[in-house]
Amino acid sequence: MKKLLLLLLCGVVATQTNADNTPARDAIGKVTVDHTDLTGIGAETGAMRRDPSDVIKVGDLYYVWYSKGKISPGYDATVWYATSTDGHHWTEKGQSLAKGPAGRWDAGSVFTPNILVAEGRYWLFYTGTSQPYTKPFNPDSKIGLAASDSPDGPWERVSPDPILTNSDNPADFDSHLIDDACLIVRDDKYWLYYKGRQLGKSPAQTQMGLAIADQPQGPYIRHEANPVIPGNHEVLVWPQGEGVAAMIGTTGPKEITNTIQYAADGIHFSKTHDVVGGPWAGGAYRPEAFTQSGKGTLPEWGVEIGRAKTHLPFIKRFDCDIAP
Repeated sequence: MKKLLLLLLCGVVATQTNADNTPARDAIGKVTVDHTDLTGIGAETGAMRRDPSDVIKVGDLYYVWYSKGKISPGYDATVWYATSTDGHHWTEKGQSLAKGPAGRWDAGSVFTPNILVAEGRYWLFYTGTSQPYTKPFNPDSKIGLAASDSPDGPWERVSPDPILTNSDNPADFDSHLIDDACLIVRDDKYWLYYKGRQLGKSPAQTQMGLAIADQPQGPYIRHEANPVIPGNHEVLVWPQGEGVAAMIGTTGPKEITNTIQYAADGIHFSKTHDVVGGPWAGGAYRPEAFTQSGKGTLPEWGVEIGRAKTHLPFIKRFDCDIAP
């Protein structure tokens, strides 16, 4: 049944794309997202799991990283990871990254991880804040990086400082905070998409930016066209043919929310699909993300934050289907 569904999905994608896998521009498609529970990293009394990374496959195992703590927000967490043979049943393996030393920029929390595989190594991007969580809370988040020769660690921070920090120009879209790295390899460079918020703006006014580096560890240079998408609170990006696609959640101007946006150049995005029931803070299985193959398509599945009144946040699975 799975094989048949995959063949049908590929056939429908082909009818809505050009020969080079780029989306056709003469029609707006529709993507429907289904949600299912997972074992091993699902709802658990007293445990918070949220902000899952994109999923990678190493040998026979899928890997995912996520924030884990004891309160609902991600502002008092450390980074943990889990593995699975099928994407449904997961085994939690342990902590990958602890908080930074007292007084450092990431001493309060390390959370919202994401992964890059490049140059024979694994690169774990994460968000950090400096202060313990209290109410009210004003996050000063920045993006850091750790590296390992194995997806199982040990992980070593590549620098005591963040690799991308908020802009010092109050007029910039990311002058208050930055968060939520999502990586692809493109034009032999490392493209880091992230979300930012301007000083004085609310979370509902979060926008999406791009920074590019020649090597995984940086330096990452902001693109002059930032912000590349005028919204989006969860950064989910993948190679789509020779271009780049992004799934937009519920944050941003009405014309872009709950859509897929596509950019042939990875910078200037426009709508190609409506999304029904999209993931909340999703991380996708994107097998072409780091290959520069030109064969990337809509991710078939991934993981997301699950919510229930009786539990702290947990990890769920989502599956995408293009409606006929």
